[in-house]
Amino acid sequence: MIFSSEKIHDEFSREKSMRIFPQTPPSTIIVHSAFLIIMTIIPYIAPHVQVPIIRTCAHPITHFPKPTAVKYRFQTHRSGHRQDPKMEAVELRSQFLQVLRSRRSCDVPLSVEPAKPVAEPLYQEIPRPRFSAAMESCPRANITNLKDRLHEENLYLTTEAGEQGRLPVLILSLKEDNPGKRPAVVFLHSTNKCKEWLRPLLEAYASRGYIAVAIDSRYHGERASSLTTYRDVCNCIEAEGLLLNSLAYGLDSTSSLVSSWKKGDTMPFIFDTAWDLVKLADYLTQREDIDPDRIAITGESLGGMHAWFGAFADTRYSVVVPIIGVQGFRWAIDNDKWQARVDSIKAVFEEARIDLGKSAIDKEVVEKVWDRIAPGLASSFDSPYTIPIISPRPLLILNGAEDPRCPLAGLDTPMSRASKAYKEANCSDNLKLIAEPGIGHQMTSVMVKEASDWIDRFLKK
Repeated sequence: MIFSSEKIHDEFSREKSMRIFPQTPPSTIIVHSAFLIIMTIIPYIAPHVQVPIIRTCAHPITHFPKPTAVKYRFQTHRSGHRQDPKMEAVELRSQFLQVLRSRRSCDVPLSVEPAKPVAEPLYQEIPRPRFSAAMESCPRANITNLKDRLHEENLYLTTEAGEQGRLPVLILSLKEDNPGKRPAVVFLHSTNKCKEWLRPLLEAYASRGYIAVAIDSRYHGERASSLTTYRDVCNCIEAEGLLLNSLAYGLDSTSSLVSSWKKGDTMPFIFDTAWDLVKLADYLTQREDIDPDRIAITGESLGGMHAWFGAFADTRYSVVVPIIGVQGFRWAIDNDKWQARVDSIKAVFEEARIDLGKSAIDKEVVEKVWDRIAPGLASSFDSPYTIPIISPRPLLILNGAEDPRCPLAGLDTPMSRASKAYKEANCSDNLKLIAEPGIGHQMTSVMVKEASDWIDRFLKK
């Protein structure tokens, strides 16, 4: 089945026309500027144009040409004249999409393939996690035999060529005779987890009338082949003081992050999954049971960063709740507060240290790694620039006040700029930061309840 729309999502179709080159002739600049203004207005007076989706049972493509190298030109505005905020948002988003597309071999049709439930989900940590009190505390409707009332869907979306372009999706909803269009919530897991880990949240939201959606992020869950696919060996093989047999536990000596540093052909830290989230939005907005204007996105830790960048990349995520994910990457480097974040994925930084001939990981190593595996993360696409342009959409940031990975002081500038943006949009109440006292890098029951209330506030009719 092929959906009726034949045009590409507007952010992509405008992408090349949004670039500004300093050596362009004056007459061309005038025409280009007029075009930019027109294209900036269009998203606010016309609905999103959606991509065609093809339902297929075709096997994923496993061999594709190596992407060519691309030099990134991040536009900054240092003159005394402030650019129109809406134009800035469109331009920065276009630049980000350009970076995302630079490491795709080619565009492929977004297709949907049926899948089976995962009997034994892969968790890339030892011991395997079993229970989350925070997720179990999520408010749910009092429905007798809820599990029998739930409709479960398992499917794959093809988001790009290659093995990692096969996006596993889990969807829960209530069985209804005449459901109509309902709001949807996308949930994103933390490092080493998978979509099945989020089932308590999916069930809770589904019980309250939402279409609850979860995915496996890059190199996690069904997109991983071993306990170390995403990170490294050394962070996984030691548990409870015992050195485990790496071969017995399916460990290998490579990881997606180290490979990205070595080859520069993928962006497994945040950006590749952000691409998947744009494609996921293409799919969700064309489902008959989902209201395309009521789609929230939320996630924990790595998932919180994915929610942040997914919302930055795609305005179809209308309510945004990153949990223990928003931070200032540049601020951490400048203020020597990068250690906790680096320690969470240390193997790639150790590899970079060796390659750069350093005796220890330092600021230079950290900056070079971010520039390599996530270009612009500590500069043009950092929180001071990408958080404000989520405005005017409702944004709730939930962090721990003592979180060393997301230091609260690093959010001063992003929140100051975001507050100004929301005020200028006459929707200051749509922005909120909650830093839970005494809490480090941990999602709590309080955060889960706050996220639930925020999403209900803006998506429930």
